[in-house]
Formats: sequence, structure tokens, C-alpha cells
Amino acid sequence: MKPWFALCAAVWFAATTAYPAGLQPQTAEAFDRYAKQTEQRLDARQSFLWVDESSARAARVRKGEIVVEPLRGSGQQAVPGGLIHDWVGTVFIPGVTLEKTIGLVQDYSHHKEYYRPEVADSRILSHDGNDFKIYLRLVKKKVITVVLDTEHEVHYYPIDATHWRSVSRSTKVAEVAGAGKPGEHELKSGEDHGFLWALNSYWRFEERGGGTWVECEAVSLTRAVPAGLSWIVDPVIRDLPRQSLANTLQETRSALSK
Repeated sequence: MKPWFALCAAVWFAATTAYPAGLQPQTAEAFDRYAKQTEQRLDARQSFLWVDESSARAARVRKGEIVVEPLRGSGQQAVPGGLIHDWVGTVFIPGVTLEKTIGLVQDYSHHKEYYRPEVADSRILSHDGNDFKIYLRLVKKKVITVVLDTEHEVHYYPIDATHWRSVSRSTKVAEVAGAGKPGEHELKSGEDHGFLWALNSYWRFEERGGGTWVECEAVSLTRAVPAGLSWIVDPVIRDLPRQSLANTLQETRSALSK
């Protein structure tokens, strides 16, 4: 890690650790509005895959690159008391069928193996057809380590033999204090530090060209940057969601390619 980046990260985490910031109703409402608008936009989109909106972008992915970009601007939008992060990325996995891909991503009990170290534990809470309720213990690491117990509702939409979609919405995000130690416990709202408050993931899967294209748009909510620190910490908070999405796509490809 570059010295300046480490300094920025240290300042950011020192500030957020020193000042807890519970999720406020107006912040949650702003995220819900943004998520609704995102889903309406995705439903109305002409191209099934975002990557196909640019022939140059699609060519890069076809050659093996994992392309991750902010949906617009810097990938973040300020809302009252928080920041919404919106990033989208695509990977092409040659020689892998759509059926195999869906089988792996729905195998939530083994996500702790496929997506380690970011997913430390995983299990299915309930399952009915194409609807899942799942638990994930997420680990976010950038100078310090943050552990989060999360629950999600995931819905899959088979379109035809070569196209599927899915939507994952977090229903619980709780920061864990003392993770892995005898006294570990979830922090109550107002005691947490706002590293992550909500996470929605919009997935698309298409089999074509001798493999499967996997695409994800990740929309997350975090606390706002403490006053006076935006010039230092902006590079850090922009990098975290981008890095997390890139890692997820990379690990999906790795798991399916084995």
C-alpha cells in the first residue's frame, strides 16, 4: 500500500472509530429511494448487459479483464447523513455454462469457501424455489478489520435458457465487536461506526460465445465523511466498494474455473 494511501486510510478509520454514527431514518429512506430508482432503471434498460453498451468495454472483458467502473461520476452520492456507492462490473468465464454458474452462486452454504477472506461464514436461512434468505459474515479490511453480520433476501429470475437475473437486498447489517473472541457481540444501532449500513446487489448472467458473462451492480450505503476530512478520505471510500466488487467477480471466476 502506498504511504499516502495508508495515511488516508488511517485518518478515515481513526475518525469513524472515534465517532460512532448510527443509521438515521432519513438516511435509510434516501437509500430506499435510490434503490427503487436503480431497479426501475435496470428494468427499462435496452441492453441486457451493461458491458454491451460499449464495444470497447466488452472487448476488454472478452479478453479476460475484469472491468469495474462507477455507474456515474465518482461512484458515490451524498445523502442526508450518509453516502451511497454505486459500482458495476463484468467478468467473462470461458468454458463455463449458465447452469453451472447459477449452481455455484446459489450454493450459499459454501460461499465462505468460494469468497474467503471477504466472506468468513455463510449459510442458507431459508429456501423456496428461486427465493433465498441467507446469512453472510463479511470482513472488510483496509488498515483495520471490520466484521459485519448480515442477512439478505435474494430472488432469482430465469428469463430463458441463456439469461438469468437476480436481486439481493440486505435486511440486516450489524457491526461485530470482538469478532472471534469469547465476548464477541453485535453493536446496537447508534454504537456502530457506519462502515456499511445497507447493500443491494443486482446480478445478470448470460451464456454466449463459449462461456458465461457475469455482471453485478452493487449499491451500498455508508456513513458520511466527517466534516473537513473529505479531501483526505475520498480516495479510500471510493476504493473500498470498487475493490470489493472486483474481488467478488474475480473469486466467482476462480471458483467456476476450477
